[in-house]
Amino acid sequence: MITIAVGVGENKNILEACDIFKTQKPNVNIELIENDKKLAKSISDKNIDATIRGSLTASNVLKQLKESYPKISRATYIHGEDHEFIISSVGIDEGNTLKEKLNIAVHCIDFMKKLKKTPKIATLSYARPGDYGRSEEINQSLDDAKKLTQLIEKHTNQKIENSCVLIDQAIKNKCNILIAPNGIVGNTIFRTLVLLNSWPSFGAITFGIDDIYIDTSRDQSREGYLRSLELAYKLAKL
Repeated sequence: MITIAVGVGENKNILEACDIFKTQKPNVNIELIENDKKLAKSISDKNIDATIRGSLTASNVLKQLKESYPKISRATYIHGEDHEFIISSVGIDEGNTLKEKLNIAVHCIDFMKKLKKTPKIATLSYARPGDYGRSEEINQSLDDAKKLTQLIEKHTNQKIENSCVLIDQAIKNKCNILIAPNGIVGNTIFRTLVLLNSWPSFGAITFGIDDIYIDTSRDQSREGYLRSLELAYKLAKL
């Protein structure tokens, strides 16, 4: 029996998703949790195989997690145009330094390998190379993406595509790991693709912890929560 803890907040789509999932997977026990502190504790509970944020607020859960695991990061798993990929970072206070982004990239590569997929990584920035000189902010972003590409290649022996601002090209090229310039940009990309344009999302995988925690949007649909349950179930079985 696999036990999954699920947070229940104002958005009750999560309850409908849990009801459907239990009929599909009779060997799954779902524990509904309506308190973010209890949800945070469930992550390290050895009797629980995976935890999903559901529709609870994220800030308190992440605050408690970061007290024990200061280097955690999140990557959203998206399926669009018959192509699955993860984008990170998506936390607005994550991925602000080259060291953090290198750590995120390594976690993403390991995750893809765990799923038996071949990693294909693209780094992103604010602009095209020809835009260099238009502002200090653009210059810094382009410089960082170039340095990050070199760092990832050095530490992982993986060939990296520096796509700059051309996320559309990175997706067309079937890159399955996209490293955003920072968490604010990554979060915006997630909201644009998933919440506005309805690209299917499995939720955000949390890296830097030994346990399975999938972060989900409070605004997700029933189908979106179902995908997160499927991912939690799949990871718990590995």
